Amino acid sequence: MADVLPLVEARLRSALGEPDARAAVTFLGTDRIEVLRFTDGDVVRYATLGMSAQPMGDPTAVLADPVKGPRAELLMSVRSGLADTDKVLRPLAVLAASPQVEGVVVAPGASLDVGEPLWPGAPFTSVLVAEPGGLVEDLELDEPLDPVHFLPLLPMTPNEAAWKRVHGAQALQERWLTNGTDLRDPSRKSVPLE
Repeated sequence: MADVLPLVEARLRSALGEPDARAAVTFLGTDRIEVLRFTDGDVVRYATLGMSAQPMGDPTAVLADPVKGPRAELLMSVRSGLADTDKVLRPLAVLAASPQVEGVVVAPGASLDVGEPLWPGAPFTSVLVAEPGGLVEDLELDEPLDPVHFLPLLPMTPNEAAWKRVHGAQALQERWLTNGTDLRDPSRKSVPLE
């Protein structure tokens, strides 16, 4: 079985260029999670590397399947120079480790909450997991391994997260679109939810 992470890093590099920084975090009982930073003009993109090493398993299963199951890495894009967004490295690593630590399956439409601002002064403590396939194409792996999906994370204010729980991810994304919300603005206000 081929090691997945070199293939994942190669896919990230082919889609986003060379990373200009990387950091690693290891949580007790988990594999190492790295976060790579890519700068593209006035946009900074953060990508996790390590979450896809193991498939995400059914939290109700007695034994985790070491081969079958969804695999993913997380991506976040923000405008540079407006906030100290590099402090998002640890929260991103925490989210990427959550399948190993908590047995959750991270999928589009899900909300993930870190319980504190994503970076100093951020109006966001949670993210909405968006559909893969936009910025970085899925990475097909040899059978029987599932492909690696690169899941964009869209920061949500607490009000948006609460509204999403009631109305759903699709409704929140439509609200953002209708209002022309700049989801890359690291200090944006909550979209009108009336």
